[in-house]
Formats: sequence, structure tokens, C-alpha cells
Amino acid sequence: MQGREAAYKVLLNVEKGAYANISLDEFFKKHKLSDQDRAFATEIVYGTIKYRKRLEWIVGHMVKKGGKLKVGPRLLLLMSFYQLMFMDRVPSSAVTNEAVKLAKRLFHPGLAGLINGVLRNYLRNSHLIKWPDEKKEPLAYLEVYYSHPRWMLERWLGRYDMENTVKLCEFNNEPADLWIRTNTLRITPEELAEKLKGEGCGVEKSLRVKEGLKIKTPVPLYQLNAFQKGLFIVQDETSMLVGHVVDPSPGQKVLDACAAPGGKTTHLAQLMKDQGTIIACDIHEHRLGLIKENAQRLGIKCITTRLQDAAQLSKSQEKYELILIDAPCSGLGVLRRRPDSRWRKELADIAKLAQLQKEILHNALSLLEPGGRLIYSTCTIEPEENFQVINSIKKEYGDVESFDLLPYWPYTPQGEEEIKELKQGMRQILPFKDEMEGFFIAGLQKLK
Repeated sequence: MQGREAAYKVLLNVEKGAYANISLDEFFKKHKLSDQDRAFATEIVYGTIKYRKRLEWIVGHMVKKGGKLKVGPRLLLLMSFYQLMFMDRVPSSAVTNEAVKLAKRLFHPGLAGLINGVLRNYLRNSHLIKWPDEKKEPLAYLEVYYSHPRWMLERWLGRYDMENTVKLCEFNNEPADLWIRTNTLRITPEELAEKLKGEGCGVEKSLRVKEGLKIKTPVPLYQLNAFQKGLFIVQDETSMLVGHVVDPSPGQKVLDACAAPGGKTTHLAQLMKDQGTIIACDIHEHRLGLIKENAQRLGIKCITTRLQDAAQLSKSQEKYELILIDAPCSGLGVLRRRPDSRWRKELADIAKLAQLQKEILHNALSLLEPGGRLIYSTCTIEPEENFQVINSIKKEYGDVESFDLLPYWPYTPQGEEEIKELKQGMRQILPFKDEMEGFFIAGLQKLK
């Protein structure tokens, strides 16, 4: 099976409700494809999903009664338009010919003729497509051209200006960087970089976190000898900042209340030199299995997993001097990493999640020792889930206050605004300003 057919079948699964990353992984386990075809299929799947609104706009212009197209032919056109618009290295003739061949195998001959005619018409007349007017209809323009849900764009335009909203959309539409975290219990970042180069990887060191390495070559990481030996784990650069702010010491007892799949948990273990105890909780049994699997591969022993709803933590009598709440959130800061997430989220989710986040914090604070520190993090840029949650908690608790994050920050802040946020104990990372995934990190301390 070749990459295009694989992409089509995965997109069909996503249309039925499957998650793109899971569907791709499952498909590749069942079907043997070359590394080149896997990478090709992955790019088509993620790109077609990200640019769905723009591609559907083109279908609407190029196909009479395009709204009546059945799912299969429509998906084949969408993925073909994506290749023609964004994959410059693929010849236009190859895109058209391969789409027609695939259509002949999948549909009746008349539809193959339709696909052929539509794609060739696009190649001749793509310059005639009219996009919404950027000045007269800014929301419609952003929605279609940058392919984001209107409700998100309305919020961002209200909070940022047009220029920054465009930058945010462009960031979300870029391919996500592939970051790994060195397992410093077994190897130094410098040694790992050399090993990976020896295995054919292009590698770049992070300027923000000492353990971070960016992989610049598309390779199946799980096949690398360095992966099998537990010398690294996949974790985004922004996510690694959280562990440094938690700053656990060897011998401490730490609670990671929303731990799965274990990226931050195992980072805490590394920073503790695998000495002490980390209680790693999650509400789903199968996700606890991911923590155990990651810990075992990395050779980490100090993590104890516990099936526990983070919103029900107060039933426990244990106390902790250090708690991490990596809270469930809308994920609107990491949309480029989760291509189908933008189409699954709804505005109502934000208020529901903010309520859940407060419940988790209420429960966690009851377990925090006097003088203890709690770190709250999300991968969203929405104020209701970030600043507003923390400020609400501080109003309710007279014995809880923010603390200065600057001493824990692993890189030199870029400017007075970042320093100010850190000193106030709440740092909102914005993709269009910070050129990394959107994240929020806050610190709370219980007074003695």
C-alpha cells in the first residue's frame, strides 16, 4: 500500500470520529509501509485536517453542488488539493494521476472522471478563487484562509490584534517540532546528541532546557537504539519547563495529580536523581500503564502509580511538600501538535474545564503541607483556565499566595515583561510572542 491510499483510509477513520494520531499509529501497525510512505501519509493526513476549512472552500468553488458530494470523493479531493497547495515537491501531474487511479479503485468510473476534471480545472484556474475579504470580513477571512473555528478567532481577535491572531494561526498550521528529553540518569545531552547523529538523526540542542534536543530528521524514533535503551523520551520543550519550576530535590515526596502519560512525571524523577517518592495519579487505568511503561524503559524506580480522580484527592490523608497539577485543559496552546483538536473543541468546554480545574486545585491544596509549593500548569492560552483560575483560588484561600518563579526558571528571560510575569508567579507562554507552544505555569505556596 502506498502513502496516498493510507492517508485516505486514515482520513476516513477520522471522519468517523477517530483521533488522527491514534488512527495513524494503528494503521501503521497493521500495514507495512516504507518510512517514506509513512512520512508522506502523515503529512497529508495532518495537513488536510489542519487546512480543512480552506480546502472545503476550494471544493465549494470547483464542484457544482459540492455539498452533495459523498464523504469518500470529498476526502479524496481535499487531500489532493492539500498536496497541490502545500506539497511543492510533489508534481501536480502526479497528484492528479494518482488521485484518479485511487478513485477508480474506490468509486464508480463516473466519480473518477469528476475527480480528474475538478483537479485539472483547479490547476488551470486556481487564481480565480475568491477568498473572503480581509478588510470587510476579517473573521470569515481568518476562518477560511487560516482554517480555524470562528469561535476561537473571535476570542483571539478580542484579546490580541489582527496581526498577532494571524501569527497565532500561522504557528498552529506549521508542522510541530519534534523534541525529546535526555534521560540524564543514563547519559548527558551531549553524549545523546552524538549517539543520535550516529543513528542518522539531525539534532539541535535546546536553548531553554538543558535536557532538550530537537530532532530535525523525520525518523521512526521507536526504532532507534537510543530509544530502546531508554536514553530519551519524547517531550515538548515547553512542557520541560514545568519540571524545572517544580524543582524537586532527591528524597522528597511529590504528588503528580494528573500524571499520565508520564512525561512530566519521569522528568521530576530525573531531577530528583530517582531518589524519593513520586505518587503519580490518573483517573484511567490504561493511562497509568503508559506511566509504568515509560518509567520502566527509562529505568526509573521512584514512581508509584495510583488510580485516583484528581478531583477527589482530599479523601486521602497524606500530605505533600510538593504537588504538580498538570490540569486537564482545552489544549488551545498546542493546536499544531494536535491537528484535529481545533475541530473537536467547543466554546462551552472552557467553562466546564475551568470548573474542573478549580475542583482539582481545591482538593490538592488540602494535601499541601504548610510552606509547601504547588505548581499548576496547562497547555492552553485561555485566561479562564489560567490566570482566572489561580486568582479565584487565591481569593478563596487566605493562606495561599503566589511565589516568585524567576529563581526556578531554566533560561534567561527575554525582556522585562517576562520577568514581571515570573516574579508575580504566573507565566503565560504565547506562540506568537515566545515562538514555542502555548503553555501556562503558575506557583502557589501555602503559608506556614
